Amino acid sequence: MSGLIMAAQLILGLSILVTLHELGHYLAARAFGIRVEKFYLFFDAWGFKFFSFRKGDTEYGIGWLPLGGYVKISGMIDESMDKEQMAQPAQPWEFRSKPAWQRLIVMVAGVVMNVILGVAIYTGVLFSYDKNYLSNDSINDGIYAFSLGQEVGLAAGDKVVAIDGKPVVRFEDVLSSRVIFGSTLTVERNGKNLEVVVPDNFYRKTIETGKGNFVAPFRAGLIIDSVVEGKPAAAAGIEKSDRIISINGERTFSMERTRKVIGENKGRPITLELVRANDTLMIQPVVSDSGIIGITYHSDYGNYALTPYSAGTAFSYGSSDAFEAISSNIKGLKQIFSGKEKASESIQGPIGIATIYGGVWDWRRFWAITGLLSMVLAFMNILPIPALDGGHVLFLLVEVVSGRRLPDKFLEKAQVVGMIILLSLMVYTVGNDIWKHFIN
Repeated sequence: MSGLIMAAQLILGLSILVTLHELGHYLAARAFGIRVEKFYLFFDAWGFKFFSFRKGDTEYGIGWLPLGGYVKISGMIDESMDKEQMAQPAQPWEFRSKPAWQRLIVMVAGVVMNVILGVAIYTGVLFSYDKNYLSNDSINDGIYAFSLGQEVGLAAGDKVVAIDGKPVVRFEDVLSSRVIFGSTLTVERNGKNLEVVVPDNFYRKTIETGKGNFVAPFRAGLIIDSVVEGKPAAAAGIEKSDRIISINGERTFSMERTRKVIGENKGRPITLELVRANDTLMIQPVVSDSGIIGITYHSDYGNYALTPYSAGTAFSYGSSDAFEAISSNIKGLKQIFSGKEKASESIQGPIGIATIYGGVWDWRRFWAITGLLSMVLAFMNILPIPALDGGHVLFLLVEVVSGRRLPDKFLEKAQVVGMIILLSLMVYTVGNDIWKHFIN
């Protein structure tokens, strides 16, 4: 069942992203009087499709190959490679008959639509699901530095006041990609400000242990939501609403880190430090052979006052979070091209993305991942690679600067080269997914 849920979330997420991306091209083309012959979600490769219908000059449909989608714009050299149409005299409703600035808008419209969608989703998640944020000003007693925090030079009681010189308003920004990909933190310690440098390879360590093993508000912990009868936690006396503040002597705020420690101690007792009402308890459940103790829990910031998101602040922070996703992707690609990171470990194909969505349908998580993918799709599509939107944009910019249109033969060959690159990348990512998830 979990596999079906993963697949369903992946297909729904991709359907939303692809449809809105292609709708951007479609609307821009129609605005300039350009005929759109086909609008397809997924590819109707070799003529196979689930269904289609025609309205006006456009055929709308859903193909069988879920690797994207497309709009076929009249008079444009694209993946359809319709050389017969291009050999005919140009018609006034065709892409090639329009001025370069109009064609440029048509090509960037898909990316713009994905950026708008990404910002809207990030904003909606903050406003509708998160609702509140922890103001950095309210953390008067500072942070607790876990092992990763201590490694970069942070200490218990520090208050992070700025990231790369920019004041911190939301505490969660301290855990953002902007920090873990390398930054300079200004912290207040014993009444004095000092700088702590987070190295640019720090993100690798957060992947291994979880960002929650970095820092947390001093009073943060894990709240137990439920205790399963007949499991080790219940037998040891753990109760619902207990707050876990340490595991095996290690302060904890990270759900990922806690699951990891429990899973690494199969068949052995672990020591949990709990807060119940005003009492602190030390309880030692024995982890089952399957690596669980029978509890569900969530991260909790403690009894700090939270600040509600207004529509305006949700949009402001949603926008900055969305564009930070693009910045993180750029930094990640730099790590790959510089040889500091392996492409096989960093690039995710459809199977990898499905596992990120997870086997439980959680709408908050679904929209958060879909928003991230929308920004990633926008960034990847604007790269100056032939067959991508960015390749078309590059050639159009050359035309605008030079005042001369590039020959159709050149554009056709560039399109073929781009398609070979994209198909090769697709084969690599799918093969890498299969290797990582089913063979290795």
